[in-house]
Amino acid sequence: MVKALFPGTFDPIHYGHIDIARRAARLFDQLVVAVYDRPLKNLLFSPEERIRLTTQSFADDGNIEVVGYSGLTVSFAHSINAQVIVRGLRVFSDFEQEFRIALANHRLEPDIEVVALITSEEHTFLSSTTVREIASLGGDISSMVPLPVAEALKRRFSELGETQQNTHMTSLRD
Repeated sequence: MVKALFPGTFDPIHYGHIDIARRAARLFDQLVVAVYDRPLKNLLFSPEERIRLTTQSFADDGNIEVVGYSGLTVSFAHSINAQVIVRGLRVFSDFEQEFRIALANHRLEPDIEVVALITSEEHTFLSSTTVREIASLGGDISSMVPLPVAEALKRRFSELGETQQNTHMTSLRD
């Protein structure tokens, strides 16, 4: 049995993530979608909220399990006996970063392989940052995220009101 790990912050999870996870779940016997708890970036949702939204997104997927984790991704992969780490590539610039991370992970845990899946064409523009920005400005994100995620984003931005500046946005306001 081949177990794969698909790690990320998923802040929030979107259809690009879901597409990569479901495609990986067809390739491997078991897929663990792991929600990282302490990335070096501003988060909109707590680890518990991100785990809940991610779990809801895969409720009907039998061989996908959602868990939280901390520490080195490759060490977590080793601790759960995953043989593969799955990564998604959207654009060319993703490759350079993922290539360096894969080499470092291979140095730390040579028995764990990294498999990169190219995003589906309709999701190449999607990023969690883009989804957050559009949602913060009241835009329609229904084609980008599952309904529970859209509702959670709407609630969060309603709670934040004018203090949204702490969510590290890009400039879709122009």
